[in-house]
Amino acid sequence: MSVTEAVVEDPPAGEPPRRRTPRFVAAGWAAARNGWRQLTSMRTALMLLFLLAVGAIPGSVLPQRSVKVEDVLGFYNAHPDLAPVLDRLWGFDVYASPWFAAIYLLLFTSLIGCITPRLLDHVKALRTAPPDAPKYFNRLPQAAVLDQPVDEAAAKAALRGWRTVRREQADGTVTLAGEKGYLKEAGNLLFHSSLLVILIGVGLGSQWGWHAGRLIVAGPEQVFCNTVQQYDDFGLGPQVGAGDLPDFCLELTDFRAEYRADGMPISFAADVAATDSAHGDLGRHTFSVNHPLRLDGANVYLLGHGYAPVLRYTDAAGVTQETVSPFPYTDPTLTSEGVAAFPDANGSDQTKQMAFSGTYMPTKDGPPYLRSDHPEERNPALMLTAYRGDLGLDAGIPSSVYDLDQRQLEAGRLKKYGEPKLMRRGETWTLPDGSKLEFVGTRQWITVSIRHDPGEPIVLAGAVLLLVGLPLSLYGKRRRVWLRLRPDGSAEAGGLPRTEYPGFEDEFRSLVERWQR
Repeated sequence: MSVTEAVVEDPPAGEPPRRRTPRFVAAGWAAARNGWRQLTSMRTALMLLFLLAVGAIPGSVLPQRSVKVEDVLGFYNAHPDLAPVLDRLWGFDVYASPWFAAIYLLLFTSLIGCITPRLLDHVKALRTAPPDAPKYFNRLPQAAVLDQPVDEAAAKAALRGWRTVRREQADGTVTLAGEKGYLKEAGNLLFHSSLLVILIGVGLGSQWGWHAGRLIVAGPEQVFCNTVQQYDDFGLGPQVGAGDLPDFCLELTDFRAEYRADGMPISFAADVAATDSAHGDLGRHTFSVNHPLRLDGANVYLLGHGYAPVLRYTDAAGVTQETVSPFPYTDPTLTSEGVAAFPDANGSDQTKQMAFSGTYMPTKDGPPYLRSDHPEERNPALMLTAYRGDLGLDAGIPSSVYDLDQRQLEAGRLKKYGEPKLMRRGETWTLPDGSKLEFVGTRQWITVSIRHDPGEPIVLAGAVLLLVGLPLSLYGKRRRVWLRLRPDGSAEAGGLPRTEYPGFEDEFRSLVERWQR
């Protein structure tokens, strides 16, 4: 008979034949049962937790597309052979990879399988009275014979704080059973449940959360509205669409920074005016580092700040254009480098487009003009180099707004135009063709991180449960004591620690002394 055939039992007389479960089905059920036991064991849960931590290492070491696509492209350029291999292994999308999700779900299942039976057992233990005293106390780790009669009421008073049950035997013997230390198992359950809660919160945040970054320049014409098109970089959860983002706009009205004499920062604060389409003006708000701006559906965090030179260019035909160009800083003194481009200069001739690349120093009193002396604007200096030619903006190739297109420079389609020039605020630079550039001044800019994570409250609750459960789990000691009072006035006591508890002997001795007193 093959393993797929059912086995027919010989029935008792007068009954129809009964068919047993096929052997391959029984073997399958046995394998599934053993697999479930292995998956829901504490050893497996710890192994999966370790694998989850190891699996998160590539997400911390390698650039992630969900955080910043530009860093991934830079890694491709720096490692053209290694990057495709890592990409096939989901190295740049670790937290969205199938293998990370598999570890996550297995750990989730394992924790549920570990916690549920233990929770049921703990509830059953809480509802079950402490067992009656054993017949022979001398077989327990702690035992004592009391040398004088014990008052039952006083004995109960000594067991205050213990879960106590009184039993009376047929011969008049009274036993008091006390148990203590249930909080240890409760702490264990809270600790392991906290991991489960944290996993739920992280999963919820990764699916329905989103984050974005934006550089905002001060000024009413530089208003930022919360749309995907206006983000510098963003990452939306799988369950979030562009139309699900909250509706609000922010205008940077002021920024205040305080520094020490050596240039170390003391405090930063940004003032913004917030609006939305439903309520109109939402008022003015101030936020700073570690004190985000909390709006309906999003939190805005202040990350950094810098300066944006305001330049006014007048071409040879007398046409004037003005631009506000943020310069990213390169050191703690806010020495900043950037580009101010005028693609519409000199009419529609692409070969006569203008750009100015340079370094802005908030405080610089004298040469060399390479680095600012202080991050605060005390004596600003702007060192610029002019470039003329095709800026490559119409090529359709993505490029940084903070640097010139190196392809255009290497091809000779964009060339230097005149000698570098140091400019102070209010000065004008006359170029060889008669055009002029004026350094009007500067504006402040800030970089913000805009985030929404619906799993944050759940993760916080899990962290609180972890902090509560861990001490209970470490310091809770479950133990039992018994006191037997016989009708003739004799008494004896016994004690049993349910967990490893080096101090139980002293606690039992102290309890016996209180009974004897």
